[in-house]
Amino acid sequence: MQLLWSVGSDLSAEPCACSATRSTSVNARTGPRVPTRSGYSRRAAQHARPHGRSAHATAHGDGRGTISGNGHPAGAFADAFAEEENALLRARQRSRLAGVRAVSPATGATLRLLAATACAKVVVEIGTGLGVSGVHLLRGMRPDGVLTTVDTEPDRQQLAREAFREAGFAVNRARCIPGRAADVLPRLADGGYDLVFCDGDRHEYMRYLAESLRLLRPGGLVCFEGVFAHGRAMDAAYQDTEVRELREVLRAVRDSDALVPVLLPTDDGLLCAVKRP
Repeated sequence: MQLLWSVGSDLSAEPCACSATRSTSVNARTGPRVPTRSGYSRRAAQHARPHGRSAHATAHGDGRGTISGNGHPAGAFADAFAEEENALLRARQRSRLAGVRAVSPATGATLRLLAATACAKVVVEIGTGLGVSGVHLLRGMRPDGVLTTVDTEPDRQQLAREAFREAGFAVNRARCIPGRAADVLPRLADGGYDLVFCDGDRHEYMRYLAESLRLLRPGGLVCFEGVFAHGRAMDAAYQDTEVRELREVLRAVRDSDALVPVLLPTDDGLLCAVKRP
């Protein structure tokens, strides 16, 4: 990619010409070194998909240490560092077989960290998938915490419940609500949630933002997955509706006086913000 926005741009100005090529000391043939139980000895090959979405592969066939390629060796290293338990690996495998995208291991670990940092007891997830992100969120939440997860596909939620059960969570730890988030979110209580994770319809992200500001307590967190749009959001050559709407969300979160934002380069981009007291 040759066209990127400069720091401080309004996300709609003329792009600056920047080379995306960066030097690296990583061996191009063997890939980056990744962490193992006995040290940093394995090397992970990058497995980039055509549109930049992470492709997860199992290192050395041991069912541990999933690796993803997001176009940079650091992404593979971060995914390998976030070693996942067997229940998560099974949920991730089911997601692959069903053709349902799941958050990368590094993104999942970030969600777990954020939930733990917020000491989250009540969390809303938009986009259940097959339970990968939900397991990560539940791992970071308080032991008495409840995850409310919304998805338009009840069949997926059934498989997510299976993932939660395999991960050792009691049935009452997750509340699965089928339906469109635009219909479900208005029924949830004002100021009653510690974290809102958005991984649903990208066209609805601005609506999710408005609802999140209402749902979150002061000090609560909102996170948007996939804001890079496989690199398209950073490339001025792309002006399709989804990309323009994602740029609008990025701009709105960055410029909001009610939020303290950060954009994390995990996998396909994780936009996070804390609601000011």
